[in-house]
Amino acid sequence: MSRATEETNRRMLRARDAMDRAYAQPLDVPALARIAHVSQAHFTRTFRATFGETPHRYLQRRRVERAMFLLRETDRSVTDICFQVGFGSPGTFSRTFRDIVGRSPRAYRKEAAPMGVPTCFTMAWTRPSGRPAAD
Repeated sequence: MSRATEETNRRMLRARDAMDRAYAQPLDVPALARIAHVSQAHFTRTFRATFGETPHRYLQRRRVERAMFLLRETDRSVTDICFQVGFGSPGTFSRTFRDIVGRSPRAYRKEAAPMGVPTCFTMAWTRPSGRPAAD
């Protein structure tokens, strides 16, 4: 791997780590591009080439992953969870959740049973793939 490729990967990882840490905060491409020290257009193109999805979709999936945990493990309302993980409206949250998980947040909560397996396995098993579920 060339030195330039390593540096590009490092920059993209820096931005993705920032997204993982601050997923509930308002994040936009200009802010993420500044973290990676690249232009906005280059950031979006390179992030997608590196991770296989756009920065926006990655952030949505990260927020939905956290919402899945909260739906399984807490009694908080779907609306509270929506705002806690960084979505601006319950409608957008429900639509995005359904696109990624394949069912509504309420249906997911209803079907999700407490799991008595190691957390690392649960996280790997329940991680959304980012692809729409087949019905």
